[in-house]
Amino acid sequence: MNDREHFRIGPLRTTCYVYEGDGTRPITERNLRVYYDADEPVYVPEDVRRWRQEIEDEQRTRAVAGRDRRWNHPRFAVETVAVTRSDDREDPIVEIRFSPTDYFTFLASQQLDRRLEEGEGAGLTLRQHYLDGKDPVLVNGFLSASFGANVAVVTGRDRKMLFSRRSATVGGNAGQWNSSANEGLSGRHDLKDGVPDLFGAARRALREELAVHEDDACDLELLSFAMDTERHQWAAFFLAVLPDLDEDRMRDRWSRGIDDKWEHSEFRFVPAEPDDVLTFMLSPEALEHWTACGPALFQHALVRLMTRRLGDAGKGRLAVERAIDRVVSAQPVGEA
Repeated sequence: MNDREHFRIGPLRTTCYVYEGDGTRPITERNLRVYYDADEPVYVPEDVRRWRQEIEDEQRTRAVAGRDRRWNHPRFAVETVAVTRSDDREDPIVEIRFSPTDYFTFLASQQLDRRLEEGEGAGLTLRQHYLDGKDPVLVNGFLSASFGANVAVVTGRDRKMLFSRRSATVGGNAGQWNSSANEGLSGRHDLKDGVPDLFGAARRALREELAVHEDDACDLELLSFAMDTERHQWAAFFLAVLPDLDEDRMRDRWSRGIDDKWEHSEFRFVPAEPDDVLTFMLSPEALEHWTACGPALFQHALVRLMTRRLGDAGKGRLAVERAIDRVVSAQPVGEA
């Protein structure tokens, strides 16, 4: 994939590829169509099956020795993603087909720079054989065993956007600024009526990571789909506006405990205005410490907020583009 297809703002460069959406038009639950056959596991090539067995054996050895271990659990692999438009209003319609997989297969498939030993790809790395020069959306499903619900939160009472920094104890992106809350689709927690539930995963992220409860008012919208092409991990971008909460109320709740408090080391509330949010995103403390898809999520959230405020998609997008120009132009010489 050409680097120019990756999301960027001024000096901020990422490996995030935005597949569908720009924040102007949300994808409704009715227009998100998910398919899943629990009896058809994803195809996994022989090399990756062997790597998976190595991981399972290692974790079993760690458990016998009383050491920390990783637990295997069911996950979903993305087989296909397709986007169409409704006939009348041209609203986005997204169809996703998942197959069953598990966490150990995900870990094995994340060894993208490990060399294959068998078959036509022998001698090449997993990345070289399956990804390089190919459309990342169309590659084999076993490589797409990570699908995260990433949520940008805006408090309603004081209109602030929440940024969360991942702690040093998380498995990936430790110390990086990220979405307000995020959860990977789980085969144990996110099945609804027999299919993976993306909206449910987003609500679970809010509950487990930010103590936003089921009876809290929450305006939740699915904005777009993207992929971290370096790790080959899918992301669904959500905006959650919490009309009855503000920074003080949320911090008070966190003082009484959060289910997954260990996942974050810092929270930052920033006024939910384009110039303020973009200034933080491009600030020296944040610029070099972003996850791949965090910046795209927050930019899309800004576009959605401005679209709602101005009542027009074009004006909403333009308001954010103009803010980008202002903030990038204000960067010190040598950082732009």
